Amino acid sequence: MVTVSKKGEWFELTIPKKWAGQSAMQLFREIWGAPKKLTHQMRMEHCVKKNNHPIVWEKPLIQGDRLQFKLLADHQVETLENDGFFKDVDVKYEDDHLIIFNKPAGMETHPHNLVQKNTLLNAAKFYMQTQGESTYIRHIHRLDKDTSGLVLFAKHSLAGAILDTELAQRSIKRTYMALVHGQLKNKHDSIEFPIGKDRHHSNKRRVSTTGQYAKTTYDVQAYDSKRNISLITCQLDTGRTHQIRVHLSHIGHPLVGDHLYGGNHLLTRQALHAYKLEWQHPFTKEKQEITCPAPADFRSISP
Repeated sequence: MVTVSKKGEWFELTIPKKWAGQSAMQLFREIWGAPKKLTHQMRMEHCVKKNNHPIVWEKPLIQGDRLQFKLLADHQVETLENDGFFKDVDVKYEDDHLIIFNKPAGMETHPHNLVQKNTLLNAAKFYMQTQGESTYIRHIHRLDKDTSGLVLFAKHSLAGAILDTELAQRSIKRTYMALVHGQLKNKHDSIEFPIGKDRHHSNKRRVSTTGQYAKTTYDVQAYDSKRNISLITCQLDTGRTHQIRVHLSHIGHPLVGDHLYGGNHLLTRQALHAYKLEWQHPFTKEKQEITCPAPADFRSISP
């Protein structure tokens, strides 16, 4: 097992057998997926050492070498009054590099203007400051305001850049629970329709031949014949705005509570919850996963 320990301003890991023979440049760029610009900046500012001595970036590393790296100064520290927002946050996972929150329905993931404060990002910054950590924190993905569940944040720019690469390469997998109207024909299926903007409604998306490719895979978990509601789990092969909502509505099974796409009002919001997150740790590259139960309103009408 690869472990990363924090020693003051520096992080340290011991090179395992599987990475022996790789240079520091290969480790950062090819194994971790760090951006070229950020790697170059760390090199120029002498932010990486081997066994507490200056490192030769192109020289192969040996099993047992201790690699130390110091994070670049990310941002000027903001004050709580200017940027933080006090709200209890539900932390589901945390280490020195990333943190995962359970976002409640009704809260935006991030601000849409300079005065908006009641968002998960602002609450996350407040949490970080009360823990005595830097206020740099950035969401790697987002959820719609009325969708609940797991949101991944990076605690520093290097972890953020590596996790961005994982997201682009689909190494980060998000699984959702959804309650939809009707009984789906197939227990397991994929929906593949391109999604574009609705020219008649600025906040709405629709299936469109000129839209972007989108694929949603679902599995039926349960069906309530009395209320004609199905509980399904979904995974996104692409990340289009409102993708699950648009796709399920298009095939005649809109989400419960999703009045924008044809659902009824059994809930005051769309019945969508991000309950499972799978990722590779940005530095150890070990596979990790976490789950989060659906909130009470969702469970109250679930089959």
